[in-house]
Amino acid sequence: MKKIMLICFFLVGISAVSFAQGGRQMRSPEDRAKQLKETLKLSDEQTAKVTAIYQAQAKSLDSLRNAGGDRSAFRPLMQASTDKIKAILTTEQAAAWQKMQDERRARMQNGGGGAPPSK
Repeated sequence: MKKIMLICFFLVGISAVSFAQGGRQMRSPEDRAKQLKETLKLSDEQTAKVTAIYQAQAKSLDSLRNAGGDRSAFRPLMQASTDKIKAILTTEQAAAWQKMQDERRARMQNGGGGAPPSK
């Protein structure tokens, strides 16, 4: 019985440490593009372009992280990706995209993280 309890405490401890270190994982570029496709009703062509943008962004972010780059370098990279995605969208999609970005920014400023609000 003691061994089982010890194992349980060990597993809980490992889980707590891994959560504290990573929190939540970034979604893959493909998952992010799929979410936009569903949310903004993107065409297959738009989705392919958005996926390519997110893949390039992920590759650049990984390079910066591995090089020990300053976090301030992330913002221009993220903004460039946002600008490229906006260029692909229709007027209606761009308006919905901007609304999503504004809501996400508001949640982040309120300490709510990047998760969408529960309905």
